[in-house]
Amino acid sequence: MTMTVDAIIDRLGGAAAAARALGVGTEALRKWRQHGAIPARHWPALIAALDLALADIPGAPPQENRPTMSDPTAPPTGASACLVLADGTVFWGRGFGAHAAGQPAEVCFNTGMTGYQETLTDPSYAGQIITFTFPHIGNVGANAEDIEAATIAARGLVVKQDVTEPANWRAAQGLEAWLRAQGVAGLAGVDTRALTVRIRDGGPPNGVLAYPTDGRFDIPALLARAREWPGLEGMDLAREVSCTQSYAWDETEWAWPDGYGRQTAPRHHVVAVDYGAKRNILRSLATAGCRVTVVPATATAEDILRHRPDGVFLSNGPGDPAATAQYAVPAIRGVLDAGMPLFGICLGHQLLALALGGRTYKLARGHRGANQPVKDLATGRVEITSQNHGFAVDEASLPEGVTVTHKSLFDGSNEGIACPSRRAFSVQYHPEASPGPTDAHHLFGRFVAMMDAA
Repeated sequence: MTMTVDAIIDRLGGAAAAARALGVGTEALRKWRQHGAIPARHWPALIAALDLALADIPGAPPQENRPTMSDPTAPPTGASACLVLADGTVFWGRGFGAHAAGQPAEVCFNTGMTGYQETLTDPSYAGQIITFTFPHIGNVGANAEDIEAATIAARGLVVKQDVTEPANWRAAQGLEAWLRAQGVAGLAGVDTRALTVRIRDGGPPNGVLAYPTDGRFDIPALLARAREWPGLEGMDLAREVSCTQSYAWDETEWAWPDGYGRQTAPRHHVVAVDYGAKRNILRSLATAGCRVTVVPATATAEDILRHRPDGVFLSNGPGDPAATAQYAVPAIRGVLDAGMPLFGICLGHQLLALALGGRTYKLARGHRGANQPVKDLATGRVEITSQNHGFAVDEASLPEGVTVTHKSLFDGSNEGIACPSRRAFSVQYHPEASPGPTDAHHLFGRFVAMMDAA
């Protein structure tokens, strides 16, 4: 017998508990009550949570109108791919890019309205499936210039609208063809607003994106895979995305009409430790007047200092900083002991905090997008920044002599530190943008000024 919406909400423990369990807002529950029905995309989660039959759910079709396969986990008509979350929710849609059997990952969302190609190639997204909240993904195609790494580190992407043919003079190929060549699967036709609300309210879940070649889905097996994956906490991914040997970098930032340039008269030599470095960070250093030598994430202090740098840069990267710290912190402390000016970004910021004696923790909701407001505590200036991180520095753990320099105006979490006595500073966000605003680009100048003074 069909239950009422109110009865189902009561069985889930009330409105707040029901919203968390189903990954929706309380406004959605109000609409369900108003219409006396629950949308089909939430049926699998309801059945799993309350052990209901399809006939019990308000809004399910009458028995005579149901498809022969009444299993709510069966693919809807036209569906060729799905995203299975660890809580049992299944988002169906149309697959594009490369076929994928389903690799588990953390499902996050990115609010940026530009630069999907730069986002996908940011090594910091290793171990994650990206949900794009902006609907027009793929509209400018893909090219060989707008990339932050040679390969895509993300394990998939979810979009609302089908990918169309590119409409941009710089496009060398369509997004789908580029993804296929990179071996990455996408899922289109998803209610990305509903998925985003679910992540916002409940935190980033584990999930599996499956786009099988034969169109067959083993939902129980995919669900088990999502539930068994341990998650990013405690996981060192910097080794996976870092370079394997040192190399020189002299390419400068893109500028109309010539494109990328070359740094031919550097003032300083910087060693950049690659924990998953974006290319535009290296370009920003070169544009600021630096000759850059990139070294692997596992480089020791001796490996770094033998290049005789004027300063050391700690890059962004994926994974849990506490795990990467096992080999990174001893190297960073060796650089600090040598009195070398040091600048860190994102993961590099977290690793610097750990090296100085602080701690890090996993955020309930990460920061991913190009519209993140950050306040500079020294000047009172607010900068709109580009960010991509799921971990943060615990300010309460910072020792004496380490000052907090920046704070997030979204959730108050730490966005920057400085240790003047060690000539070191770092920020949680991405001053190089790509994609995003350039409000904080002046920090590269600050690093150069520190080397000038040294």
